[in-house]
Amino acid sequence: MSGFNYVTKATLEQMKIDLQRMKSVDRPAASKAIAEAKEKGDLKENAEYDAAKEAQGLLEAKIAQFEGVIANTRIIDESTIDTSKVSVLTKITLTNLNTKKQVTYKLVSENEADLKMGKISITSPIGKGLLGKKVGDVAEIQAPAGILKFKIENISV
Repeated sequence: MSGFNYVTKATLEQMKIDLQRMKSVDRPAASKAIAEAKEKGDLKENAEYDAAKEAQGLLEAKIAQFEGVIANTRIIDESTIDTSKVSVLTKITLTNLNTKKQVTYKLVSENEADLKMGKISITSPIGKGLLGKKVGDVAEIQAPAGILKFKIENISV
């Protein structure tokens, strides 16, 4: 996948909104917390100051990471996705051949993955095992519990 993060236009817009909130709301709040903790006196024994500084450092790291992710993000137009094989942003209906249960997942970038929403990362073991497969193929995926076998029933957008 050449190191790019492939998302829909709506997802990229949401990422930009989240980044803007971190910069315009969270960053000033972190600075205010540090200033308030400083006013409480001796910085050597001020746990509140240390916690505020650490929180600010974590926020700055998160902002930098998010900026990097957005810089490496490419928009995919869902109408141009080839559904003849499993790829990023396709929705796959699978039958787990071990349990005979049917599940549907959407393959997404790492940042969008949310199992509760049925979105799995293309970098996860299952995601990697499904990439490039066609309807009717069986994907054998090594998992901690053993080898999982999924039959691809349908691929859509």
